[in-house]
Amino acid sequence: MRHPDDHPQPPPSSPGSPGPPGPPASGAFAPGDQTRDDRLLSALLTTAFVVLLAGALLRYVLKHGDSDRLPWIVGLSVVLAVVQVAGQARPGSRRAGRVRLAVVVACWVVVVLLAPSFAWCAVPLIHTALRLLPTRSAVVLVTALATLVVLAELRLADGFDPNHLLLPPVVAALATGVFVYLTREATRRQHLIDDLVRTRRELAATERREGTLAERQRLSREIHDSLAQSLSSQNMLLQAADRQWDTDPQAARTHLRTAASIAAHGLTEARRLVHDLAPADLAEGAGLAQALATLAARESRDGLTVRFHAEGPDTHLPDQAASALLRTAQGALANIREHSGARTAALTLTCLDDTVALDVADDGRGFPAPEPGGTRDPLGDPDPLRGHGLPAIRARLRQLGGALAVESTPGEGAVLTATIPLTPATPPAP
Repeated sequence: MRHPDDHPQPPPSSPGSPGPPGPPASGAFAPGDQTRDDRLLSALLTTAFVVLLAGALLRYVLKHGDSDRLPWIVGLSVVLAVVQVAGQARPGSRRAGRVRLAVVVACWVVVVLLAPSFAWCAVPLIHTALRLLPTRSAVVLVTALATLVVLAELRLADGFDPNHLLLPPVVAALATGVFVYLTREATRRQHLIDDLVRTRRELAATERREGTLAERQRLSREIHDSLAQSLSSQNMLLQAADRQWDTDPQAARTHLRTAASIAAHGLTEARRLVHDLAPADLAEGAGLAQALATLAARESRDGLTVRFHAEGPDTHLPDQAASALLRTAQGALANIREHSGARTAALTLTCLDDTVALDVADDGRGFPAPEPGGTRDPLGDPDPLRGHGLPAIRARLRQLGGALAVESTPGEGAVLTATIPLTPATPPAP
């Protein structure tokens, strides 16, 4: 087969990665690592060699039975047969196979010099040499074998015959050309297989990385819209209780009770987040409208009044759509309370045949116009370490094919509109 310098070998697979078996690393046939087809081909070559050897020996015995060379020819024929059959029975290493080939070729040369009729035993030897040796070495050996066959045929011929001069080189060239072509085709095919396996492995790794990143983003949004907002509200209530502890103990106790209630709800959210369940308000069996009404009642405190209104039929929304809209309302109300200075806010749920929309409006300060070239998030927290704001809401809606629109005028409040289509991508629950 090919020498490693003749053509580049396919890159090795990474450790621990399963892949199709490739050709031997040296580019030559490895006797000790045969496949089923390799063993069948070895058996065929050995059988062909033994049959040709037996035929040549029988011809010599019939025509030259009284020759003084007969014992030598019989002995060498037996040695050739034994070595060839032993190599088939116990392939051994590549080096052992080459040693056997050298012994067989040497004995065959001596036999051909004694009896030219043994010349055509070289055909199986040509194939064996091509399988065991690098391409350059195999071509040199095949050329020598073909030359010796030509000389033997010319010795046997009564006169000059062009076939005796042309047939052995043509047979040797055809055998070598076909073998080298098939070997290179197998190598190219192996290159392609290795490329496909490597590409599949890289694609799987990319999908795992993207999946991990998407899950991290999802968890960050869930934490921002549930636990982070809950902790922020508790912090504000506890600070208010601390300021009023001496001057208005009753109001301070009210703030503490409200903070405790928020903490209990946050604990429920945390447990459901660990188990990857729906928001607590939805998990209690309520629909989105009831969950939004509960959220509005819970957020109506400390000078902020939140109203809820539903329009359209009372449609049972898909769990993902209901969860996304509830999280949107939670995040928007938390930002209204912390940043807008609003006195009132309104949640409006509109259910149509093919779309569900949620409007969150407030009468607060509104969003200041961004500076030229700036990319300020109108719902974002001023502290970049504390929140996701508008990008998190928009990303959650985009996953469901939805959209987010924000309208605001400084000093006149803001309106946030989240829409999700009820399409096959987010089919209604049966």
